Amino acid sequence: MPAHVSVYQLLGMTFLVLVTVAWTIGLILMLRHGRGEAALWRAAHTLPTLPHQRQTGPPRESVELTPAEKDAFAGLVRQLSADR
Repeated sequence: MPAHVSVYQLLGMTFLVLVTVAWTIGLILMLRHGRGEAALWRAAHTLPTLPHQRQTGPPRESVELTPAEKDAFAGLVRQLSADR
């Protein structure tokens, strides 16, 4: 035991180290145990009011353009490509 350190300081430091180690071990155990419980809880407590998401997108839509619309679109493309 160092001469300049009192018994109470050594006991206090030992106590703090033991509490820190116990807290760290407890935290690790809770995180490991809680991860599985959280996954089960999420699976069991989904919101029934939300619709399930589709795996595919909506059906494609297409509209036939009139010749005037095709010309207007071609002019817009030329105008935008000329600005570059």
